[in-house]
Amino acid sequence: MEKKSRRSALVREGVKEKMMHRRQWALSAAAIAGLSLLGCDSQSSLPVEGMDLTGAEHGKDFALFDAQGQQRSVKDFAGSVVVVFFGYTQCPDVCPTTLQELVEAKALLGPLGERLKGVFITVDPERDTPEVLQAYTQAFSPDFVGLSGTPDQIAEVARSFKVFYKKVPGSTPNSYTIDHSAGMYMYDTQGQLRVYHRYGQGAQALATDAKLLLGLADK
Repeated sequence: MEKKSRRSALVREGVKEKMMHRRQWALSAAAIAGLSLLGCDSQSSLPVEGMDLTGAEHGKDFALFDAQGQQRSVKDFAGSVVVVFFGYTQCPDVCPTTLQELVEAKALLGPLGERLKGVFITVDPERDTPEVLQAYTQAFSPDFVGLSGTPDQIAEVARSFKVFYKKVPGSTPNSYTIDHSAGMYMYDTQGQLRVYHRYGQGAQALATDAKLLLGLADK
C-alpha cells in the first residue's frame, strides 16, 4: 500500500512538472509571436542566432533597483553586452537553466566573457528580497545583477518588454509557483535592444550573438 502511494505521488509530480514545462513553452511561444509583430526594423538585419530586434520600440530600459537600493539602467552597463531575463529565485528549472547557459556563454567567449553581463529581474518581489536576489544571482556569477521593485513597478517594466507572468497557487499560501515568459533580451554595448533568445537555444547561440555585438562595437 505504501509503495502504491509513493508511485502515485511520483506520477502526480511528473504530471505537474510536464504541465509546468508546457506552460513555459506556451508563454515563450506567445512572447515570440508578440515580438515578431512588434519587433524589428527591416532596414537593419543582423545575422544572429536569435531573433533580430533591432529598431524595436519595446524593452527600452529597466528602471528597477539592485540589492543596495540603487536604481539601475541599461546605461550603467555601457561597453558590455547585457542579457536581461525575467524569473524568480524559487523557479524549479527554467530560471537556473537559463542563468547557467549564460554562465557557459561567458566561458565560451574567453577573455571577452567579462563584457557579457546578466540582469535577472524578479517577478516575485514578495519572496525575492534584495538579499535573496543578490545571493541567487551571484551564485551563478559575481557580475550578475538581480533587480526588483514594487509589484506595480515590476509589472510596468514587464509590460514594456511584452513579458507575461501569473501566480499559480500552491498547497500553502507561500508555496505558489509563477508561470512566466522564458526568453532573454540582449542589448548591444550602447544599450540598444538587438536580439531575443527563446528558452533553450543554448549557450553557444548566446556566445555567438554576444561576440557579434561586441565585434560591432570594436570596429
